[in-house]
Amino acid sequence: MSQPPKPEESFGSAMDEPMDDQPDTQDIEQETPPDDVFMAPSIHREDLTIGASYSHFSDIPEVLKADMGIECVLGVDEAGRGPVLGPMVYGLYYLPLSMHRSLLAEIHHFDDSKVLTPAVRSSLMQSVCTPGTDLYQNCGWATRVMSARDISSGQLRPNGMYNLNAQAMDATIDLIHAVFEMGVNVKEIYIDTIGQPATYQKKLERIFPTVQITVAKKADSLYPCVSAASVCAKVTRDAALDVCYDVFTEQTDVEDVPSNPVEGWGSGYPSDVRCSTWLKKNMDPLFGWGNECRFSWGTAKELLEKKPCAIVAWPVEEDDDGMKLTSFFAYGGEESTTAEDELANWYGRRVTAEVF
Repeated sequence: MSQPPKPEESFGSAMDEPMDDQPDTQDIEQETPPDDVFMAPSIHREDLTIGASYSHFSDIPEVLKADMGIECVLGVDEAGRGPVLGPMVYGLYYLPLSMHRSLLAEIHHFDDSKVLTPAVRSSLMQSVCTPGTDLYQNCGWATRVMSARDISSGQLRPNGMYNLNAQAMDATIDLIHAVFEMGVNVKEIYIDTIGQPATYQKKLERIFPTVQITVAKKADSLYPCVSAASVCAKVTRDAALDVCYDVFTEQTDVEDVPSNPVEGWGSGYPSDVRCSTWLKKNMDPLFGWGNECRFSWGTAKELLEKKPCAIVAWPVEEDDDGMKLTSFFAYGGEESTTAEDELANWYGRRVTAEVF
């Protein structure tokens, strides 16, 4: 996996972050009822339980195994950018270029996951994952689950914030790189944009110079491979939310906890009254919430600041002057910073030959 970029190399800036408290209503997808949640192979329960990010890749489809020289088209999209709860998931989908529109749009009617019902999304994803189906035989896919814990960790870094746009860019690049390393002959790439399409596209063209790349707004409704990627991302996020909610219910002592996330915390968006109510009701005064919450979101920050809790201030050295932790405790010698080190004398003055 690629290393987080340095601040000056990050794609976007803090100003590019989504206004999580007031997401665009058209970006809020329909909630998936518990009975319609499909547990795809991209659900790694152990990683979700501990709040870890991870990637999942399907096998190379049978048609490509027979001929790795077949030219392919690849699409990328995400789900869960705006919510304060749960992971953000990037989905990737690829298939032979000759089948792009006929298989995905004309036969299976893939579309932007936001306009598909939860039942249709789950049904499509199940076909993608079921051996013997035309989608399984001809298409490959992958997901990158970016946990709430890791998103917050990046955004809250004291020295150079690793913002959400930069994290999303790295996830996209890592997924595409991995498909190339598998030997897939990708010739065209379509991506739903983050930030300005032209800036995003130029960056990707420098990284993948041999591929035709198109970055566009609403690409999930324009290009079938991006529509399919959005379905993979959304279904994976819905199932991941189910697992995260199971972890919450197992760890809580409250008896009247709703049995599923739709009834418990709703969509996960701060504008959803069920979500905001859940956050207020289930906030620990010391730890806040668990791995399901993005502590870097304004909603979470404000709730923690309003309630009386233990405030922890982590000291940050602005200049790297070579000081070691032992410098704060040593007395005399190379590590000492003063003749009378405060901490060294905490328990009284040292006994010397002159003291009787």
